[in-house]
Amino acid sequence: MTLTLGGRYAGEQLWALHTERSSLVARVQTDFGGVLPEIRRVQTSRMHPRALTSQGYAEGDGRGRASFETVFDRRSGLITLRQGKDEVSQPLTTDYHDPVSLLLWLRLRCASGAGDERLHAQLTGGRVLIQRLPEAELDGVPTCGYFLRPGNAYVYIERGGDHRLLRLIQPTDFGPIEANVQGETRKAAAPERERRRRRAGSSGERS
Repeated sequence: MTLTLGGRYAGEQLWALHTERSSLVARVQTDFGGVLPEIRRVQTSRMHPRALTSQGYAEGDGRGRASFETVFDRRSGLITLRQGKDEVSQPLTTDYHDPVSLLLWLRLRCASGAGDERLHAQLTGGRVLIQRLPEAELDGVPTCGYFLRPGNAYVYIERGGDHRLLRLIQPTDFGPIEANVQGETRKAAAPERERRRRRAGSSGERS
């Protein structure tokens, strides 16, 4: 996916899914750049392969130990949250989602044809309220749209085919960052590094 901020290139995001033992594992690598500082963020979600509820979540730069981690231990009945050297545990009394498994769960809802106008999901940080948006198209592709609160994020998923995540919009301190799948929906902005490469090539030809 290509990230944009105010229509300008702001980085790229790569999703990878694989099965590991009895879990589905998703790895999301976001490389910010362009109009944003060059920072890498890696999110890893381990989830139930059918229900897509979270079995573990970690966040970091991908180069060392995670800076934030959530562990769901059903044997002990505890959730453990680690951030840096701090660690806290609390009783595990319900199923939870993490920021990545939530998006894949919404993808599953869209693929099943569920038309619930309002949903909710439980994250470790609190309850997320999800409102189904009116049917719309992105570049001619029918989508399922969702609005998430708190956070005021928008999620658009392909209604047919592979049910791809087509567009994500997340408010930040810099403004709303938009992620569009590369392909027919990446027209929002050309990567600035590509434009710089072309300019550099043109200068070389003139000289």
